[in-house]
Amino acid sequence: MMSYDVIVIGGGIAGLSAAAFLSEAAKVAVIEAEPHIGYHSTGRSAAIFIRNYGNETLRALNDVAARFFETDTQTLTDPVLSPRGELLIAKPDELDALDAYCAGATGLERLNAQEACDLVPILNPELISAAVYEPDAQDIDVDRLLQRYAAVMRANGGQIITGQPVQGMAKMGAIWTITTDLDRYQAPVIINASGAWGDHIGQMAGLRPLGLQPYRRSAVIMAVPDKMTCAHWPLFGSINEDWYAKPDAGRLMISPADADPIAPQDAYPDDLVLAQGLYRFEQATTIPVTRPLRSWAGLRSFLPDHTPAVGFDPEVGGFFWLIGQGGYGVQTSPALGQLTRDLVLAQTSVLSEPIIAALSPNRFHA
Repeated sequence: MMSYDVIVIGGGIAGLSAAAFLSEAAKVAVIEAEPHIGYHSTGRSAAIFIRNYGNETLRALNDVAARFFETDTQTLTDPVLSPRGELLIAKPDELDALDAYCAGATGLERLNAQEACDLVPILNPELISAAVYEPDAQDIDVDRLLQRYAAVMRANGGQIITGQPVQGMAKMGAIWTITTDLDRYQAPVIINASGAWGDHIGQMAGLRPLGLQPYRRSAVIMAVPDKMTCAHWPLFGSINEDWYAKPDAGRLMISPADADPIAPQDAYPDDLVLAQGLYRFEQATTIPVTRPLRSWAGLRSFLPDHTPAVGFDPEVGGFFWLIGQGGYGVQTSPALGQLTRDLVLAQTSVLSEPIIAALSPNRFHA
């Protein structure tokens, strides 16, 4: 029986960021079902930091994360962000969506069709009524960030246990016991950072589910025409998010921006969904779609209000929810990791009380 102050279930970016910050003052273990960390959503991310992505609560998290990425030198011994930019285009019937996206946003530039094509020359100007450009959107080196969280945690005496799916959970007094096929682990605090399996882990602990729904998101890698260089292009896509593309090592990563609800699983792409997304990409550009070099799919898990749940369960002591990051998990990981530390250790957070309340799982028990 191995005992800790905190056990984190889930070795993705959410669990490891929380573990890294908590390990400064607590004995922490991360239990991951897969053979290595970052296997599911973290390892299949679009790897982009977009300051204006998400609702008001998520944008507040983005602000905290941006300060971390810009100023932290202890966790991040090397930078994990690099310039990219984001360009969103709107057809004539999508101008309302463009205006709604710009409402409350900062650092955006409104562009016409020609200005959009100057940034991404393969776009079809005849289909663009307006565009918006966020020059400060940046690429994230997801693997480097994940490994830095893991390194900090280990340096502080934390332990990462892989290849051990949780088989059972029970609480006696103030102590939780977690059982896997190989061992048992104990701690007074359990952090549920299990991604798409968040409600499953909650129910295993005897808690009511919060309504988490995983959605599939697919992508392909496609070559660009000979003699065409795309490395300097921004991420670009439709304002209604029915496709987007991003340069990737001299090629294009193209996604149909699908959001098909599925059960928690090791996700695989649907050929028909990919074909529909590639068709929408082809209609918006001037280059033909060629045979994809490879394809994959990941899961983006949302709660009903598309806002993460971060905080202790109001009904069962010592159980902490850290789920529902959707497509924002990587870029918000510094903010949610720090908030988790502050709530678990009863410290003051840099986030405002209204934002903390908006993230609390209590909202699902009202």
